[in-house]
Amino acid sequence: MNLGLVIGTATATVKHSSMNGWRLLIVQPLLPDGGDDGEPLLVIDSMGAPIGGKVMICSDGKEIGEMMQSKSTPVRWMVMGQPDD
Repeated sequence: MNLGLVIGTATATVKHSSMNGWRLLIVQPLLPDGGDDGEPLLVIDSMGAPIGGKVMICSDGKEIGEMMQSKSTPVRWMVMGQPDD
């Protein structure tokens, strides 16, 4: 699990069928001191995280597949929660 900052949203006109109905966010992973930790990631979201908000993201493929009800989804990152400030 990583901490990230929502920096935008994405729209896909053509996508894998498992992604239908999911909100797509662009999230910048963060280091514990708040600095950037690599390149931004495309993340699915079901929690309604706002742009500029911090989120906890996860790359557990099994959990993502179960949540999306698809064993063949190409999704690799999802929002797992929103930290308290």
